[in-house]
Amino acid sequence: MKKVLVACGNGIATSTVVASKIKDRLADEGIQATITQCKLLEVPSKAEDYDLVVTTGNYVGKISTPIVGAISLLTGIGQEEIFEKILSYLK
Repeated sequence: MKKVLVACGNGIATSTVVASKIKDRLADEGIQATITQCKLLEVPSKAEDYDLVVTTGNYVGKISTPIVGAISLLTGIGQEEIFEKILSYLK
């Protein structure tokens, strides 16, 4: 089972929307994953335990886990491209 960490400014609002969209898409693709939400500030201490980090904000830190910026999952503009990027890391 894959593990995805979804991070936003406070770990509540926008990460909830993005986590829900990712969960639905992964289910459609037949990919089992655990999705956890957190604050952007928590990413450095948590990222190592995940297969992918998805952020709704601008994260500039250095981590070894792949990271995808997913503001488009909120706006809908370029959403499919971001889903393809996410899927490429989890397949």
